[in-house]
Amino acid sequence: MSTPLQIGPHTVQPPVVLAPMAGITNAPFRTLCREFSGGKGLFVSEMITTRALVERNEKTMQLIHFDASERPRSIQLYGVDPVTVGKAVRMIAEEDLADHIDLNFGCPVPKVTRKGGGSALPYKRNLLRAILREAVSGAGELPVTMKMRKGIDDDHITYLDAGRIAVEEGVTAIALHGRTAAQHYGGTADWDAIARLKEHVPEIPVLGNGDIWSAGDALRMVRETGCDGVVVGRGCLGRPWLFADLVAAFEGRTDDIARPALREVADVMVRHATLLGEWIGDESRGVIDFRKHVAWYLKGFAVGSEMRKRLAITSSLEELRSGLDELDLDQPWPAGADGPRGRTSGNNRVVLPDGWLKDPYDCAGVGEDAELDTSGG
Repeated sequence: MSTPLQIGPHTVQPPVVLAPMAGITNAPFRTLCREFSGGKGLFVSEMITTRALVERNEKTMQLIHFDASERPRSIQLYGVDPVTVGKAVRMIAEEDLADHIDLNFGCPVPKVTRKGGGSALPYKRNLLRAILREAVSGAGELPVTMKMRKGIDDDHITYLDAGRIAVEEGVTAIALHGRTAAQHYGGTADWDAIARLKEHVPEIPVLGNGDIWSAGDALRMVRETGCDGVVVGRGCLGRPWLFADLVAAFEGRTDDIARPALREVADVMVRHATLLGEWIGDESRGVIDFRKHVAWYLKGFAVGSEMRKRLAITSSLEELRSGLDELDLDQPWPAGADGPRGRTSGNNRVVLPDGWLKDPYDCAGVGEDAELDTSGG
């Protein structure tokens, strides 16, 4: 049995966290994952930009809506301006919009790093400190955590400095994705960095992220790095039942692994699309939003390319269900369905503001326009 993870007043057992992924970890997907886990674990919202939240952007206000059964309610915020981050956190605390706040310093997307945000930001140590200070002071009793990468690239590693600053400013826990911004999602995650961070900041929990494709990977990460828990992102794309596996593994039932036949997978696909339609308030838009998930769910199964294309352009539940019913639904779980999923690009040049790397302490040059509505990390 694993040691529970403590995030402020919240006990997370087993110590498993769903990573925020833009366009993916909305309320319907969190519901699916939570159902498979039996309500165990921590499920974080999509990334929310602090400026959009403070301005009460309509789409943003929908993204922070939690189902009544979601406890604790976790919101991930992205911000570059300490004042705006502080306002957003105070708004969440004062209006009881969430029970836990996570801050994103891991996003490697060029339109974010170009403005000094996401995984570029921890290089500016004083700016990072100012943002964390505003967030922690504005949060009151709510725990504040952060997610980050190793650094910008191999020549500009920031995670140890950032971890120490986080401890000093009262951050409750840190999640480290064992890649640099330059790596995006390519190559292999550096689990040794997770172990080093754990040694560097023994005062607070450290969670590991990167290359967890199975429950066995999660157990191995904890064993090899000494981290206090795991954050799972791309590994659960098209596989929300991975959370059932994770719960079983951390509870010592390592043989209790989900291997759904295609019939069960098809049922989950329809349920996922149905939940999206209910959440959006329009069945067709829900099915259209679901299209991006089709290839992930069907990975490894014998489904012809024409049928894959057809399923990926459906726009009604009836169309989706009837297409799935034409498949050989008795197919067992295929050997080729395990392993990496989602984006795997790597070795990108990180786009940064002019002169960003000249001084790791000077915070000039980060403007409010760095707060773009974009992805994860």
